[in-house]
Amino acid sequence: MQENKTLNQKIKELEDEVEWFYSDDFELGEATKKYKSAILLAKELQKELKDLQNEIEVLKEDFSK
Repeated sequence: MQENKTLNQKIKELEDEVEWFYSDDFELGEATKKYKSAILLAKELQKELKDLQNEIEVLKEDFSK
C-alpha cells in the first residue's frame, strides 16, 4: 500500500488524511473508509519508527563500548 514512500511522505499523507475529517469535504459515507486507511497508515508508521528506534539503540550501544 505505502511501498517506496519515505517516512516523511507517509507522515504527510497521514496528516492529510486526518485534516480531511475537519475539512468541508467531509462526508459521513466516506469517513469509515478514510478512518480505516488512516489507521493502517498509522500502524505502518508506528512499526517503521519502532524499527528506527531499535536501530538507533543498537548503534548507540556500539558507540558506547
